Amino acid sequence: MNHLLSPSLLAADFLNLGKDVRMVNRSLADWIHCDIMDGLFVPNISFGLPVLEHIRKIAEKPLDVHLMIMDPDRYLSRFRDAGANILTVQYEACTHLHRTVTEIRRLGMKAGVAINPHTPVSLLKNILPSLDMVLIMTVNPGFGGQTFIGESYSKIRELSEMISRGGFDVLIQVDGGVDTTNARSLVDAGVNVLVAGNAVFSSPDPEATISNLKLFSE
Repeated sequence: MNHLLSPSLLAADFLNLGKDVRMVNRSLADWIHCDIMDGLFVPNISFGLPVLEHIRKIAEKPLDVHLMIMDPDRYLSRFRDAGANILTVQYEACTHLHRTVTEIRRLGMKAGVAINPHTPVSLLKNILPSLDMVLIMTVNPGFGGQTFIGESYSKIRELSEMISRGGFDVLIQVDGGVDTTNARSLVDAGVNVLVAGNAVFSSPDPEATISNLKLFSE
């Protein structure tokens, strides 16, 4: 199983964020997932550019940044400067999506688009050639610790077929309710990148849980 793992700092201990980032550095994780929320697109506020800049100073793995914000075009270059390696915007928040993802790539980052649970993957047909990754939200965005939406499997399979038929080099990422009970099934369905937050940072042994999610060992 050659999948990637991106632990989500939304579930980390914000009083000891540096400690948790260094734990991810030591672990088998591939990326570090950072959820940016503005309280408008989603009913929650997380952290922003100043915190990301400090994370970048000690992170030894690529920063996988998900913008759950309105009008993300205002901040693309600033998130690049803050250290984002992969920048994902929400389909539902972008009026001119092609222009947005083209600018993300021009700035030297990988471009991702996220879709909420109610958004069909068929709407991505014409944008797939311009993407590096699609993030399928498997919970309603805004809060960690939610229950995985089981209907997401059909969306994953449909998207995987679209990518295969078009011959696109696009990763499928999922975020929301991912843990050791469903990780293998998600990868079998076509997922390339697992985002796990609560499952990792609420674990008594986060590094071991990361290893389990990466290797499917017990």
